[in-house]
Amino acid sequence: MTDACGIPLAIRLTGANRNDITQLLALLEAIPPVRGKVGRPRRRPERLQGDRAYDSNGHRKKLRARGILPILARRRVPHGSGLGLTRWVVERTIAWLHQYKRLRIRYERLPEIHEAFFTLGCAIICWHALKKSFC
Repeated sequence: MTDACGIPLAIRLTGANRNDITQLLALLEAIPPVRGKVGRPRRRPERLQGDRAYDSNGHRKKLRARGILPILARRRVPHGSGLGLTRWVVERTIAWLHQYKRLRIRYERLPEIHEAFFTLGCAIICWHALKKSFC
């Protein structure tokens, strides 16, 4: 899960045969508090954008119950939802992570080691973003 600028907020390592929608709420729970403004730190986004893989009325209801506006493309509807205009940010972050060979091709047998490399890759992306402050 990334923010609007492509900065990774949370990652989840699962098996290759798991559907994306099974990890949506777990990803939301994994977002750490975002500090910056005075007061209680934010723990949830205002809205969540997702492609057709996340289309589910149950998940829409759960997101609304948490105060999150779901902007999810619907299945079996012609393209034109407009999510492609902002979806590229997530794809770009995935491409940034795939620049690192150990993340592009998984060599490690233990999931903890692979997740550690993912966390390191996300930290490097955040460091580059802070250095450039592109958003």
